[in-house]
Parts: sequence; C-alpha cells; structure tokens
Amino acid sequence: MDFLEKLGIQAHNQGLSTGHHWFGSTGKLCTSISPVDGLPIASVFMADQDVYDSTVQKAAQAFSEWKNWPAPKRGEIIRQLGQKLREYKDPLGRLVSWEMGKSLQEGLGEVQEMIDICDFAVGLSRQLYGLTMHSERPAHRMYEQWHPLGIVGIISAFNFPVAVWSWNAAIAWVCGNVCIWKPSEKTPLCAIACQKITAEVFHENAVPEGVSCLIVGDRQVGEWLTADHRIPLLSATGSTRMGKEVGASVAARLGKSLLELGGNNAIIVSDKADLDMAVMAAVFGAVGTAGQRCTTTRRLIIHEQIYQSFIDRLVRAYGQLRIGNPLETGVHAGPLIDKDAVENYRRSVQQCREQGGHFLVEPEILSGEGYESGCYVRPCIAAVQHDFPIVWTETFAPILYVMKYNELDEAIRIQNEVPQGLSSAIMTLDMREAERFLSVNGSDCGIANVNIGTSGAEIGGAFGGEKETGGGRESGSDAWKAYMRRQTNTINYSTQLPLAQGIRFEW
Repeated sequence: MDFLEKLGIQAHNQGLSTGHHWFGSTGKLCTSISPVDGLPIASVFMADQDVYDSTVQKAAQAFSEWKNWPAPKRGEIIRQLGQKLREYKDPLGRLVSWEMGKSLQEGLGEVQEMIDICDFAVGLSRQLYGLTMHSERPAHRMYEQWHPLGIVGIISAFNFPVAVWSWNAAIAWVCGNVCIWKPSEKTPLCAIACQKITAEVFHENAVPEGVSCLIVGDRQVGEWLTADHRIPLLSATGSTRMGKEVGASVAARLGKSLLELGGNNAIIVSDKADLDMAVMAAVFGAVGTAGQRCTTTRRLIIHEQIYQSFIDRLVRAYGQLRIGNPLETGVHAGPLIDKDAVENYRRSVQQCREQGGHFLVEPEILSGEGYESGCYVRPCIAAVQHDFPIVWTETFAPILYVMKYNELDEAIRIQNEVPQGLSSAIMTLDMREAERFLSVNGSDCGIANVNIGTSGAEIGGAFGGEKETGGGRESGSDAWKAYMRRQTNTINYSTQLPLAQGIRFEW
C-alpha cells in the first residue's frame, strides 16, 4: 500500500508528538485493524501520564509565543497547510478509506473538507471582529475585543477521523490557540498522518513546538483532558453518553465544552416533492459511510398519499447498492468500523422486529469472499411506528426507518419528538411547506434543509445541533467565537470620572 509509505506510516509508530518531534512512551500498544479486510495495518504506542503532562506543559509554553503572532500571519501558516493537504489529498484520502472503511470518494471528500476549512480560516484571520458601542458617559469609548483561550483539547470520533479535527484546529490556531488532539483509538494512523503533514508546514515556518500536539490513547487520556484545569476549552465529538460525561466533568471545573454528539435525523417527504430527488437524498443519507455519520438519515417521514410509490422506488434503489471494498470504484457502502458495530446492528434489528417493525429490505450480516473481516452488513429498511423505542435510539449502522404522516404539522411533530436534534430536511416544491418547516414552529434541529438531505454540511455554515446533540457549533459562520474569550473595554479620555447610570459618589 504505497499510500502508507507516502504518509510516513510504518509498522510501528509513535502516537505522541508536540509538532516537530515524536516521543517514545511506556504506554500500551494499539494496533489499527482495517475493517476492509480485518488485517492489521500498523501499531501505535499510546500515551502514559508522564507523556501527557509534559505535552500539556509544552503546549502552554507554545501558547505564550503563538498568541502574539499577528492573526494574518497565523492565517498564512494555515494557507500553507491547505496547500500541503492538496498535495497529500490522494494518499490521505486512501488512508481514511482503508482505516475507517468509508468509500474512497468519501475519504477524498473528507480531506477536501480539511482543505476548505483551511481556506475559510485564512480569510477569518483578517475578520476576528469586535463591536464598538456608544457609551452613556461623555468622552468615553466602549468596545469589545476577542482574545485566544489558550490550550484547546480536541477529542474526535472514528467516523470522521481527519475532518472534524481540522474544523476545530484550523479555527483555533487562527484565533491564537494551541491544540492537543486525542483521536479515536480506532483510527490512530489517520491522526499520525495529519500530524506529520502539519509538522512539515509548521517546521518550515518556525512555528513554536507545541502549537499542534497529538496524543493517541484510550478513554483514560480523554478523562485526563476533560478534568485538566489547564485546558480552558474541550471540543468533543462522539455519543450522547460520552458527551454527558465530558460536559459534566468540564463544567465541574467551570471550563468550556463544545459538544458534537448524536443525531437521529429525519427527512420529511411531502406529496409535493420531486420524488427522484427525494430518493437520491434518502439513499445517500442513509447508506453513505455505512450509516456511521452523525448526520445519517435514520428516519423517513413520508406523506401517506405517496407512501407506497415512494417505497417502491426506494426499494429498487437499495437493490442496486454495491457493498464491498471501499477503495474499489462503484462501491456505495464499505464495512462498519468493527465487529462491535456489527453486533450493534444485529441487536437493533432484533429490537425492531420485537417492537413490531416490518423489514421492506431485509437486513443481513454479509460473509464469504470479499467480506472476510466480518464487518460488512446490508443496508436495510424497516416500516415502523414513529414511537417505537428503537426509532428514538441512534444506531450507528445503515438501518432506515420509514413511517407515514397525513398533515405537515404531524410530520414536524414526529421529527422533533426524538431526543436528538442535529440535522433535518424536507423534500417539497411547495414554498409554504418549506417556509413552515424553517419557521420557529418547524424543525428544532441545528441544521434544517429544503430539497437536500440531512448529510453533507458545508464548512461555511456553523455545524452542530440542539438537545442531546450537545448545542455546540463548529466550522463556519461565527463558530470561531467559541475558541476565544470576549473582553469589553471602556476608555475614558476626559478629565472627569463620571459613573454609569448617573450615580454620584462624593465625599
């Protein structure tokens, strides 16, 4: 696999880096297994407590210098990183596909998201705006400015092993912060490759060592980050269960957390929809990344007048899906990340049947030639009632639940009743339905789309959701403010000291 050699991945790798240097560890050894063929790719040494502490100290030292670099100069470094990622797009995309299991097209697309966020961050480096306000006191000027926080901890998940880190890191760096990244132990090689690419750019520009740190480790490393008072902001992507633990621990020390958690996303298919578009949106949303996206389409709420005709189209489309090696051209779905995920798929299918679900496309755990890893499953469709407990549960697998509605208000109520609130969509050509869906009485999700599916967010908009999705926002718009502290300033250029609200203090 020449892409491993191009990225500097060896049989045994250090998973501990403060940028220019890689360090040994007495910690445990983690072996990355490809879900594509079930074979080891390479091994990585994980962090121990001593290495963790020294890494945080190095990051703190780097922050004292990095925060004083002008923001446009920091932006120039990120511009160069974007260029370097363009050079490594193919091998890095292939590594993402091989280590995580998503199709090559999606792996390359994930690297493109990294490039895009770098481009966004370059422009942002000249737009870290504050406001100027009129003071109620004469000869006073009042304004606000934004300062970097310090060390930003980043905990990322396996399903987007490189893009989500870049969403955080590129913005955090431009804002003047330094970063410590703990990737998923299921995809450590992707993180090592990103760190090597970043270090190459940073070294060429004499960026202080410690601005970009990597610590590969298990749950314990995440707990160290969460409880560490030296880390003012922790950005964590993962399950709702994990997010509740992280949020509580960070809040206990009055730190800040940015949480991107579970999704249980629905598409409402109106009787006024373009059904060809709706089928395409539903299939990609439900099957892409083998159902392992937080924005995966998990529920279809279909108008009863078109229900059967739409289901017929959907079933035919599922019949054309190709499942297999994600590096092969034309494959729509690769494997699940590991056998635990396959067991979760099997268990959810069983619960769906027990609760009364009827499968329109039968589930199957695939075996035989090409499926030797045991991680391949067939994307399936189940007809359900909207209030089945399994329907309210996020299953990280390609299981699509379909249900009927009669009135739009009913469809919106069904969509909003689940505890998660990440992404949502309506397929309709009726302007009134579209506007109703986007109104204050419509979708309660952080993302609400019209005539596109639930997945495939652009970096220009703030990404995140409500309710059990955590409330965090990453990537575009003004999400940069989460990585900075706001400071209000008042300057008195008079010879008097008037007090606010007309208060008089005399002696």
